[in-house]
Amino acid sequence: MTERTGTEWIAAFAAGLGVEPPTDEVVEQLLDLAGIAAHSSERIAAPIACWLIGRAGLDPLAAQDLAQNT
Repeated sequence: MTERTGTEWIAAFAAGLGVEPPTDEVVEQLLDLAGIAAHSSERIAAPIACWLIGRAGLDPLAAQDLAQNT
């Protein structure tokens, strides 16, 4: 099996979930949020912060302020 790029993997995973993949802008916002979480705590905070905003239905950009102040 050939390795996929991150973008290809995300698109395939999104298709498997039956949802549209995130736009490039949303990907950047998620990476920024993950960076804030990871640099403010331990590495585990990054993916879990992204999962939490998904559960809460928050926009990644809006969640960055909350993350900065946590």
